[in-house]
Amino acid sequence: MIQVFAFYLFACIMIGAAALTIFARNPVHSVLWLIVAFFNAGGLMILLGAEFIAMLLVIVYVGAVAVLFLFVVMMLNIDFAELRAGFVSYLPFGMLIAIVLAAEILLGLGIWSVGPIELAQRAAPVPADIHNIQAIGALLYTRYIFLFEMAGLVLLVAMIGAIVLTHRGRSGVRGQNIDRQNRRRPQDAIVNIAQPVGKGVEL
Repeated sequence: MIQVFAFYLFACIMIGAAALTIFARNPVHSVLWLIVAFFNAGGLMILLGAEFIAMLLVIVYVGAVAVLFLFVVMMLNIDFAELRAGFVSYLPFGMLIAIVLAAEILLGLGIWSVGPIELAQRAAPVPADIHNIQAIGALLYTRYIFLFEMAGLVLLVAMIGAIVLTHRGRSGVRGQNIDRQNRRRPQDAIVNIAQPVGKGVEL
């Protein structure tokens, strides 16, 4: 019974947080609601018995949200004075969200000790003697190896695109000469000196 209650709790809060992430006018509020959505998605993964995915959601995605926050601040030039002015008025609401997230973490830990719901074995059956981390690795590198490599290629293209879009030329900064670096020989870069014992180096 507690697992069904936790499922509907996590699902409803995650859907509401995702909607508020989209419709919030302040980008900082959108990031905070996105963190709430990730926490609740991690709770759903715990219900399915995939605690490794839940850990990735909380550590990797919520940790990456901090980088996303920095990008938003740098690109949109947010007025920090205005944010500090509204900090006191939003403090009770922020404390309420923190209490809800802490309660969800405790609830998720309690459910994890009880065990996954029956839907987990029907959706992704895993033998009892194999840990879910081993099962995920076996699927990623056997059945879904090409999709996994395609996802890595998409991320690589996105990273290169972000570098190209944000690169700005600055005066006084000497750029790299890639062709010259590729044509450099080891004997041009390294000089061997027979240094006598007991004498210093002349610069």
